[in-house]
Amino acid sequence: MKDLSVLTDPVYTPKNLNVYDRFWLRFIKEKRDLPFIYLLTIIHLTVVPLAVLLFTPLLTGWAWWVVAVGYFYIAQFYFKGRFGLMFHCLCHRKIFKPAYQNAFHFYITWIVCPLFGHAPEGYYSHHLGMHHVENNNEEDSSSTMFYQRDSLKSFLAYFFNFILLGFKETFEYLYKRKRKKLYTRFTIGEWVYIFFCIGMCFVNLKPTLIVFVIPLIFARFVMMLGNWTQHSFIDRSNPDDIFTNSINCINTKYNHVCWNDGYHIIHHLRPGMHYTDMPDEFWKRKDEFAQKKAIVFDGIHYLHVFIYLMTRQYHKLADNLVNINGMFDSREQAIQLMKERTKRCEPIS
Repeated sequence: MKDLSVLTDPVYTPKNLNVYDRFWLRFIKEKRDLPFIYLLTIIHLTVVPLAVLLFTPLLTGWAWWVVAVGYFYIAQFYFKGRFGLMFHCLCHRKIFKPAYQNAFHFYITWIVCPLFGHAPEGYYSHHLGMHHVENNNEEDSSSTMFYQRDSLKSFLAYFFNFILLGFKETFEYLYKRKRKKLYTRFTIGEWVYIFFCIGMCFVNLKPTLIVFVIPLIFARFVMMLGNWTQHSFIDRSNPDDIFTNSINCINTKYNHVCWNDGYHIIHHLRPGMHYTDMPDEFWKRKDEFAQKKAIVFDGIHYLHVFIYLMTRQYHKLADNLVNINGMFDSREQAIQLMKERTKRCEPIS
C-alpha cells in the first residue's frame, strides 16, 4: 500500500496569452478552458479532414486502407479519451459565454461527437439526466450494483445489457420522471444517428463503418468499461454513499490527458467543479476519505484497475491502494474490504 504524500495531477498554472488565446477568450468564459479549445483545434486539423478524405474518390486500394487504419488509430485511440472526457466537462460546465454557448454546444454535439462514436444528445441525457441523479444506484440503468464486479462474465452481461437495452431503459427513466426535453432530445439524437449510419452505408460502406459505425460500438464499450471500473467497489450496507460507491485514481498520466477524470469520487460529490480544482478538493477532504475507507489508487488508472479485477489480482490493487491516514491496519484487511465491495448487491424488494 502507499501513503498519501504529494499530488502530481494537473492544476491551473497561469501562462502568457498569445493571439490565438485572446481570440478565443472572446467566446469562452475563462482562461482555464483554453486547453479544450486547443484540443478541438487539433481535432479539426487532423480527424475531421481525414474523415472527409476517406469518403472521397481520391484514395483507392491499399492507399485507402493505410489512411483508414491511421485515421482509426488517431481518432479512436489517441483522441477518443481526450475528446470524450473533454465533452464530459463541457456537459457539466457551460464554458462558452451565453451568446455563444448554445451554438457551440450544438455544433460539438451533432457534428464532432459522432466522429468519436457518440450519438448526438445521448451522452448528455444519460449522464446528467440519470447517472448523476441516481449516482449508480438501483434506478440508474447503467448501475453496476447487481453484478459481480471482479467477474468477466458479469462485465460482458453488463455490456450487452447496455448495448441491447440501454436506450430503452434510459428513455423509460426519463419518461417516467417527465423529463420531456431530455427524452425528446435523447430519442431524436439516437434515431437520427442510426438512420444516418444506415443511409450512409448505402452511399459508401467502408468509410461509414470506419468513421461512424465501429466507433459507436467501441465508444459504448469504453464507456461501460469506465463506468464499471469507477463503480466497482460498493459498500453494500450503504450503496448511496458516494465515498464508498466510487473510486479515485491519482498521480497518473491519464489525469494529464483526460482532465483529472481519475477523481471520480470528487466528481460525483461536486459534478460542476472545474477539473483543475479537483486535486485540491481531494486533499481538503482526505480525512473524510479516510473515515469512509474510500478506495483511492495511486499511479494506476481505470484500465489497470479493470484488468486487475478481471484477473482477480487483488495483491496488485493493494500495491497501489492509498492507505490514507492509516485507515487500514494491514494489507490483508484492505484486500478483504476490496473483495467485499466487489460483490453483487441484492435488489431492494
